[in-house]
Amino acid sequence: MSVMNITADAADIRIDKYLADEIEVLSRTKVKDYITKDNVLVDGQAVKPSYLLQGGETIQIYIKEEGPTDLEAESIPLDIIHEDDDIIVLNKPAGLVVHPGAGNRCGTLVNGLIFHFSHLSSVSGALRPGIVHRLDKDTSGIMVVAKTDLSHLRLARQFADRTVKKKYLALMWGVPEQRDGTVDAPIGRHPRNRQKFSVVESGRSALTRYGVVEEFDHLSLVELHPETGRTHQLRVHLAFMGHPVFADEVYGGGLSKVRGFLKETQRSLKSLYSLIHRQALHALSLSFTHPSSGEQMEFVAPLPNDLSTVISELEPKD
Repeated sequence: MSVMNITADAADIRIDKYLADEIEVLSRTKVKDYITKDNVLVDGQAVKPSYLLQGGETIQIYIKEEGPTDLEAESIPLDIIHEDDDIIVLNKPAGLVVHPGAGNRCGTLVNGLIFHFSHLSSVSGALRPGIVHRLDKDTSGIMVVAKTDLSHLRLARQFADRTVKKKYLALMWGVPEQRDGTVDAPIGRHPRNRQKFSVVESGRSALTRYGVVEEFDHLSLVELHPETGRTHQLRVHLAFMGHPVFADEVYGGGLSKVRGFLKETQRSLKSLYSLIHRQALHALSLSFTHPSSGEQMEFVAPLPNDLSTVISELEPKD
């Protein structure tokens, strides 16, 4: 059994919700299961899933290794950037779901991982072996996967402590008035569409730093540094700024944005859209401390062909 320690940095929030948000690869159902089986202690005491945190408590999570499941191992090609005894670093393509879910038990990154690797960590549960963090299905880029439980816990601690440095590139609509800045806006479930997220007062704190790299007509290339790891954070924050990610149909960056432009401009933008058909968002680099050696490591995932092709079609502004 492995143990993970977390110091609560929030108050007036249920412990099951807090842990599900803070350790993004653990579902709320999984967290509740841990809590009800007394595998979660707050300052040494067992609690209920509804326990309200006061802030500052020490939370201990006892994670028991789970046995194998009937997940199918599939020969899915993986772009491996680095591998050692503890971790795998890979470049996830757009269109690949990270782990199985309800009604979706095949064709995921996990199915490919269990085909290519004989041992993966069990911390995130039997359906998510090795998965320390996630990328959206249609977001490409860098991911780190854990081979051992100890490596997983040490990496998860870094993500929770926000010491992992993440850099993304996105093509977004328009150019913000401030070319460099910070978006500090809480994110929670959308009040009407539970499949989406939005900026809401009752949401979890979310912070994103951004800087415009290059300006084009109607679009700009932006570098993004998420300081927190909320679901859909970058897509939600850019939409909140009024500059949604190009081709992001869910958060207002899709084809409907071309309305109102001159016919020639519409044709040009639709042509660009046809080259990508997914949100123009890429996880460019990841920097963290190696869980065993303590070495500071940084890995970069080159831009995929669809996004680099779109950018190459754009004319930079002077």
